[in-house]
Amino acid sequence: MSTPSSLGGQQRILSFAIKDKSALYLSYMPYIKNGGLFIPTTKNYQLGDEIFLLLQLMEEVDRLPVAGKVIWVTPPGAEGNRSIGVGVQFSEQDKGGARRKIEAYLAGTSNSDRPTHTM
Repeated sequence: MSTPSSLGGQQRILSFAIKDKSALYLSYMPYIKNGGLFIPTTKNYQLGDEIFLLLQLMEEVDRLPVAGKVIWVTPPGAEGNRSIGVGVQFSEQDKGGARRKIEAYLAGTSNSDRPTHTM
């Protein structure tokens, strides 16, 4: 008999490329434990789904593998014309690697008052 490893269910692989600092700023969620990203997608995800994220940042050739889980879903038709997508919290397994790399790219912008996809 097997037991589920997460609330939502299945593990899924998701590729996401961020081309510039502005797009990274819009997607990054520094207020989430371990960090996280909002990923615009029309694919159907549930809270608790485990995600294996293949993240390509800016001009980097190699994709950064990051384990995480879906912690929020913005469905089609959300209030305020919010972008459709999911919020993915980085796993403790990452040991802060993705968060450090993202914050290095965003140095000097994280305290900005500009709106993001999530706030």
